[in-house]
Amino acid sequence: MDNITHSLAGWALGQAGLKTQSRKGLAALILAANMPDIDVFTGWVPWTPLATHRGFTHGLIGGVLLMPPILAGLLWLLDRWQVGHGATFKSGLAMRFGALVALCYAGALTHPFLDLLTTYSVQLFSPASSAWYHADALFIIDIWLWLLLGGAIWWSKRQEKSGGEWRRPVRISIAAALAYISLNLVISERAFAAVRAVDPQAKAMFASPPPALFWQRRLVWRDGDCYRGTRYAPIGGLAAPGPCEPTNMNDPLVQRLIAENSSLQRFLRWSILPQAEIQRSGCSAKVTISDARYGDRRNSRLGRDFTVRTC
Repeated sequence: MDNITHSLAGWALGQAGLKTQSRKGLAALILAANMPDIDVFTGWVPWTPLATHRGFTHGLIGGVLLMPPILAGLLWLLDRWQVGHGATFKSGLAMRFGALVALCYAGALTHPFLDLLTTYSVQLFSPASSAWYHADALFIIDIWLWLLLGGAIWWSKRQEKSGGEWRRPVRISIAAALAYISLNLVISERAFAAVRAVDPQAKAMFASPPPALFWQRRLVWRDGDCYRGTRYAPIGGLAAPGPCEPTNMNDPLVQRLIAENSSLQRFLRWSILPQAEIQRSGCSAKVTISDARYGDRRNSRLGRDFTVRTC
């Protein structure tokens, strides 16, 4: 998910009442909810699990077990420094380090949970396993979650300032968000079942919801050495699957390109449904590498073009 959604998730937990457990509690929840995305700055490191976005820092070991105490320690040190310089705090809350650690864990848990709900997937058990996991319930930027959580937080803050009941609106919105996610999981599972009914050989299936139209799904899956795709909606069911499109990833030209290009190797560590389109012309060829989850070949949102000499 995008970092606005991650921030809203941490903020919602705080505004539901958890921020009262310790000074800097709200900061702990929001920062921890975004903390796993620190791996966007580590793509250059030699250790593959850390260099892979949505890898080690998004897994149960790195992102959930190891990183929250580090964040809590940094927030505690900041608090000590502020107190030492005579700072006063409007909240009147005491600094409780144990509660701060617990809040960092609560915020951190929301990150892999939300990312797991998209087709971008996470390596939940990295570095023990490089397997990718996905639930395909949400588009990566879900405006309905923005409105649901953001609106409840805004109303809660108004109530808090006026002395009214400020926890209940966000608690209701969290319950509604979980119900919304559950509905989308059911839609995706029905889409998968419809694909299995027409193509029992389907492997590595993905069901991508489009922006805003959360009830629809764009489906793609592997069938032998090619990909097939179609669309699904609860009303109307499964559209006729398209033809089997070869991946072309085993073409000698593509294999040579991969061996020579380190950035492409990093992309393929993340790509689950890689595909290649080759356009030959004279002594050169244009090769487009993309991921079938996000469109067909050159129409993929993540397509990259390479020029390769052939003679």
